[in-house]
Amino acid sequence: MRILVVDDEPALLEQISRVLRQQNYTIDSAADGEEALERLFTDPYDLVLLDIMLPGRDGFSVLAEMRAEKISTPVLMLTARGEVEDRVRGLDLGADDYLSKPFSIAELLARIRALLRRAENHTSAVLSSGEVRLDTATREVFRGEQPVKLTPREFSILEFLLYNKNRAVSRFTMAEHVWGDEFDPFIMSNNIDVHVKNLRRKLSDGGGTIITTVRGVGYMIREEEGRCESALK
Repeated sequence: MRILVVDDEPALLEQISRVLRQQNYTIDSAADGEEALERLFTDPYDLVLLDIMLPGRDGFSVLAEMRAEKISTPVLMLTARGEVEDRVRGLDLGADDYLSKPFSIAELLARIRALLRRAENHTSAVLSSGEVRLDTATREVFRGEQPVKLTPREFSILEFLLYNKNRAVSRFTMAEHVWGDEFDPFIMSNNIDVHVKNLRRKLSDGGGTIITTVRGVGYMIREEEGRCESALK
C-alpha cells in the first residue's frame, strides 16, 4: 500500500513516515500543497494523509483540486484545528476522515487501516483500456480473451500507465516507480523504452497499441471510445 503524507512540520512528517514504513507501507511525503498536487498528478496512491495548515495552498485547496480532477484516493485530514466548521468543510470537500492534532500513533494507524479496508471493498482490482485488462489481484493480463505473458517489470509499467490513464507519464517517473531503490537515472530511461517496445509487441492487435508516445515527455495510455490507438512514431 502506498501512502502520501503531507505536512509542513518536519519532525512530525518524519515521525509519521518512519512509523508507517515500519508497518510496511510505501511512503512518499510532501511539505506543501503544490508538491502534494504534483505527486498526486504523477503517482497513484492508496491513501493521503493531508494537513490543513500548509504554506501556499492549504489542505482544503489541495483536496478540492483532487476531487475536481476525479482523484478518488481516500483522504485523512490532519490538523491542529478542532473546530466543527473545519471538520464539516473538509468532509463536504470530499475528505474521508478527520484526525485532530495531537493524536496518538495507535489511533492514526487504526484510522489508516479502516480507510484502506473501506477502499479495498469499493475498488475494482481490474484496470482496463480497450481490449486490454490487467488484474492487480491475480497479476494476470488479457487482450480480449487471450492471456498475455509479461515480465514483472513489463507488468509494473503497464499497471502504472493504466493507473494514470489519459495522463502523460515521464520516462523518469516511470523508471523511478518500476525500479524503486534500484533506480539509476543514467541508464533507466533507455531500459524503459526497451520494455515499452516489448509491451507494445505483446499487446498489439496487429496494427494498434494502447501505449502512445508523448514526444519530449514519455508515454501515455489514452482511451478513446474503448478503442486502441496507433503509436506515435
